[in-house]
Amino acid sequence: MSLTVLVVDDETLARARLTTLLGDCTQPSVRVGAEAANATQAMDWLQRQPFDAVLLDIHMPGADGIALARQIKALPHPPAVVFVTAHAEHAVQAFDLEAVDYLTKPVRLERLQAALQKVERAAHVLSAPSPLSGEYLVIQDRGRTERVPLVDVLYLKAELKYITVRTAGKSYILDGSLSDLESAYGDTFVRIHRNAIVARRAVRSLEKNFDAEEGDGWAVRLNGIDELLSVSRRQLASVRELVAS
Repeated sequence: MSLTVLVVDDETLARARLTTLLGDCTQPSVRVGAEAANATQAMDWLQRQPFDAVLLDIHMPGADGIALARQIKALPHPPAVVFVTAHAEHAVQAFDLEAVDYLTKPVRLERLQAALQKVERAAHVLSAPSPLSGEYLVIQDRGRTERVPLVDVLYLKAELKYITVRTAGKSYILDGSLSDLESAYGDTFVRIHRNAIVARRAVRSLEKNFDAEEGDGWAVRLNGIDELLSVSRRQLASVRELVAS
């Protein structure tokens, strides 16, 4: 996937340096679709063409980056926002606006690529058709109740007396039956093993895994995590069909 980004910074040199770094990004690759020196120019570009992400400075003349992020969030199809700033004190406010990441200058290539990978994962989730919008797993976690959107769940795995619920960013523990969850959401999840079901939309590849205990050494790789999940012999044909389709 190649990302199209809008670079917003009132300093010409800062824009140039960031554009150069973006040109060195390969995972994912990036195309700088436009540059803007202020919020007015940025909104003009955003209303003219689509972008996957906005790389946004905070301290700018006129409306600052925080105010611009609020305007972006209100767009019908808002791009992801990654703040790129010399000031670390606005991070909490930035994440309240659902920013994908917050980078401080001078930006390192590795850190920039990590932020863009978050954008890519977010874009994949948003673009995947799913009947699960508004549906949640209710999880009790250390004395608090948390609702985990089903659209974020990559896999569910039975572990002794509980189920591991895995998203791209976190693992949760859930009491319940894997079979019941499969029955309820079988159109969205596919069984790969007697103890695991995975989100169909998240399956990236079927690979040989010589460390696997069964299934002739086959495993699936999912978008969003590095972990390989073993595929049993019984489920191998159906998983192979899913990947081929």
